[in-house]
Amino acid sequence: MRRTRQKDRDRPGPQSPWDEVAPGLWMGGHYWTDPAGELRPVVVGSEFDLVISLYTQPGHGPDPQMEHLFAEIPDGPLTSAELREVQELARSGVAALDRGLTVLVRCHCGYNRSGLVVAQVLVERGVPVGEAVALVRRRRSVRALSNDAFVSYLSAGLDVAALLVGLDPLG
Repeated sequence: MRRTRQKDRDRPGPQSPWDEVAPGLWMGGHYWTDPAGELRPVVVGSEFDLVISLYTQPGHGPDPQMEHLFAEIPDGPLTSAELREVQELARSGVAALDRGLTVLVRCHCGYNRSGLVVAQVLVERGVPVGEAVALVRRRRSVRALSNDAFVSYLSAGLDVAALLVGLDPLG
């Protein structure tokens, strides 16, 4: 049985299945809210060259022949290993974009985890952190990157954040 977090119930779903944050770089989730206010599933087929998932659910795609990278990343404090995984996923996104491919980064709602990876892709491509966060929020939703820890990780730099988290005996 899938548990729904309280903050997911209190937060309206995104108004589109996915949004283009920068040329070729898309951000989305597994659900969206249609104009009538109904929650709809997002099923990815073969619309993108690379799909990076930080959450996955059966029946939501992508098509089996598509390139699909998956890492189970929580929408909460991350370990050093999880931060390094985010870096690797972002680098894969950068490499795909540099080859002229389209990339979709998705999580459950398409707000935080996908926002972290998309913002890191932008940072890796030379966009300052503040601009990357603002762009994600402007193009996807004002609710994107509402996880303050994720914004802090980006602000510190993921390398530094991974080192600092690694020093914490609980992290």
